[in-house]
Amino acid sequence: MRKKLVAGNWKMHGSLQENSTLLNALVKGIPELESDPSCAVCVPYPYLASVQSELQNTNIKLGAQNVSQHEKGAYTGEVSASMLKDFNCTYVIVGHSERRMLFGESSQVVAEKYVAAQKAGLVPILCVGETLEQRDSDVTERVINDQLSAVITLAGVNSLENAIVAYEPVWAIGTGKTATPQQAQEIHHFIRQGIAAQNEKLAAGMTILYGGSVKASNAAELFAMSDIDGGLIGGASLIADDFIAICKAIRS
Repeated sequence: MRKKLVAGNWKMHGSLQENSTLLNALVKGIPELESDPSCAVCVPYPYLASVQSELQNTNIKLGAQNVSQHEKGAYTGEVSASMLKDFNCTYVIVGHSERRMLFGESSQVVAEKYVAAQKAGLVPILCVGETLEQRDSDVTERVINDQLSAVITLAGVNSLENAIVAYEPVWAIGTGKTATPQQAQEIHHFIRQGIAAQNEKLAAGMTILYGGSVKASNAAELFAMSDIDGGLIGGASLIADDFIAICKAIRS
């Protein structure tokens, strides 16, 4: 049985008061969720301590949105994986499309961050996906294969036993365009089959999340697809009722 996960990515949103209100609602709204399927929130660095405190004795896991590839040193403004571990983070997102596009992170850098996360005992949520231009050019599979290959080359395919892959079609995030459940399933299946060619058992048990504008209204249909094991949720993770509904949809 593959592990199911719904992970909220708050991006650069929140305040101490807003976070507390949201977390209180989540804790009350999804108390029945146990370790599997699981629910997590990936929050901005400044709020790790306060969110860690609020999530104590709950089943909601804590994650970060980024991590340095370096363990320590003169890297002003960076945050290491061991620092995240100090706050009992379970997950960290690496290679999100916004990091790749807005901050110029190459697949090699993403792979190095992935390795750093695992070395510290974190579970990386490795994001892969194509832009609209790449999709229109019919190079989606090549793009995703290249992104995965960078990680596998550096860390080995077996490292995926302690990682999660998230497919995010960049063209369907905040653009008004949406991928159908069937389109999402096709790419999830492609990812799983690509890993199966190297390690069939690992691929069968690997968790692959969908990160393309999952909402309360479409979560159940997406999660019903055979290769979709949950979601990496953006905007809807900031709305308590919506995120609760999505977390509950993974159980149906």
